[in-house]
Amino acid sequence: MNRKHKRTLAAIFEDPVRSDITWTGIETLLKALGAKLSEGRGSRVRIALNGVRAVFHRPHPEKETDKGAVKSMRRFLTEAGIEP
Repeated sequence: MNRKHKRTLAAIFEDPVRSDITWTGIETLLKALGAKLSEGRGSRVRIALNGVRAVFHRPHPEKETDKGAVKSMRRFLTEAGIEP
């Protein structure tokens, strides 16, 4: 993981929950962690990391991920054994 990935990971786990994290930043972080991403229907993205699976929706038309999705991503990463 490079510095940008570490900053994105720290931002996901930051309190209060941030609403300015870009989805592309989250996707690149997941790929750096070794996650498998596959396209679903519409804006869905299936993610598998360390035996944990989840489905997320890409934000559109904005680039930033909303607070609810950031909380869900935090829970997903914790279940997969990833913490800052």
